[in-house]
Amino acid sequence: MSRDVTGTTQASPPVLAAYSYCEAVTGQQAGNFSYGIRLLPTAKRRAMSALYAFSRRIDDIGDGPLDPESKRLRLEDARTTLDRIRAGDIDEDDTDPVAVALAHAARRFPIPLGGLDELIDGVQMDVRGETYETWDDLAHYCRCVAGAIGRLSLGIFGTVPGARDAARAPEYADTLGLALQLTNILRDVREDAANGRTYLPSDDLAKFGCSAGFRSALPPAGADFTGLVHFEVRRARALFAEGMKLLPMLDRRSGACVAAMSGIYRRLLDRIAEEPTAVLRGRVSLPGHEKALVAVRGLSGYDARSVHRQTARGRV
Repeated sequence: MSRDVTGTTQASPPVLAAYSYCEAVTGQQAGNFSYGIRLLPTAKRRAMSALYAFSRRIDDIGDGPLDPESKRLRLEDARTTLDRIRAGDIDEDDTDPVAVALAHAARRFPIPLGGLDELIDGVQMDVRGETYETWDDLAHYCRCVAGAIGRLSLGIFGTVPGARDAARAPEYADTLGLALQLTNILRDVREDAANGRTYLPSDDLAKFGCSAGFRSALPPAGADFTGLVHFEVRRARALFAEGMKLLPMLDRRSGACVAAMSGIYRRLLDRIAEEPTAVLRGRVSLPGHEKALVAVRGLSGYDARSVHRQTARGRV
């Protein structure tokens, strides 16, 4: 492995091959996430792809067809790999390209790898079939599976020198993760119910008469399903408003990446709010051209400037 004149670790051919593998995984499977990653410079794009590929591996274990004990063992294997990455025990010719790429990325950027331990903890909650009584309970799960990804990503993005309130950047990244995950939960409420999972807090379900669950394309008899969705949408929008304070702290292209991903999910949230019962009939999504427009808007810096103006006025 070589270093350039700035002392930055340069990627050898085996590492570049590992990154290419991770970028292929990201391009094929990342969906909304990939629109933001494309806006990053090469080194950050590769590192984010490695982070995504490792995270996707963990998610796939939780969502896969294996029995709970087999899933638990696979998750522990993933944690062992993570420990090897932390210890610097991954060779460039290791047979696991995701581990090779993530190990290189962790040497190049200050990635807080403990966030991946949190992700594993969150997926273990899924494997155990945990449910959530209150928003605080659900928020803990969301911080594990999404807030942690926000904090991990921030390790790659970094903050611009002299950014105001930069010490709060991890908090804002975590909050954006919560907003994205709550949007996912609303979008996938029917799919999750079909898989025997309920994420929305039991307190909220009871408040709106939805404790019977969502195994049908119709809301439970007598339920105020629209009221429930609008209640959760308001919560998600408040989380987005707080988390978007991160944008002015990032360089232009990192900010564009975050703005693109957040913008796609905010538009998705708007669609859910417009027609709440649509989530019971299937997965609500945005067409590709609309996602591309959101990405272009993020690259223009419009969202970061808007947040900066609103913050200056004390409105965010």
